[in-house]
Amino acid sequence: MQLDRAASFTDGPIDGVTLKTLSPHEDRRGWLVELFRDDELPSDQRPAMAYVSETLPGVARGPHEHVDQTDYFAFVGPGEFMLYLWDARPDSPTRGHRMKVAVGESNKQCAIVPPGVVHAYKNIGAVPGWVFNAPNRLFAGVGRRGPVDEIRHEDRPDSPFQFE
Repeated sequence: MQLDRAASFTDGPIDGVTLKTLSPHEDRRGWLVELFRDDELPSDQRPAMAYVSETLPGVARGPHEHVDQTDYFAFVGPGEFMLYLWDARPDSPTRGHRMKVAVGESNKQCAIVPPGVVHAYKNIGAVPGWVFNAPNRLFAGVGRRGPVDEIRHEDRPDSPFQFE
């Protein structure tokens, strides 16, 4: 998605983005968090795969966006992150909105990010942080033989998607 350098964003909710507080169930052994349930997700958001990534303190992943993929992130710890979202979709009722949400060990959240919403997260804590993702599309398609559905903005110095 091409936006000119003068593109500006205002703080506000983004249509189609869902944030849900994840509630740990604790007992003497520790805790358990349900990351998602098939009976609570629309069929177009159901995961096709899942992975966990580790991001080092001070490091960001993104900003990037997907054409067809919905990301289902879960930030449960360890680590603390700032999640950044920008709505650059041409037909969205919230085009031009941005969101910034502190998530992670102290604020366990899932974030459903629809196609076309530019997103990034940065580890703002002092320890390596883990992020779970269960996207609704396979990375690089079946057998990893297809195209990668990712438009990367992080290496563009003129990108309108800035963290601060």
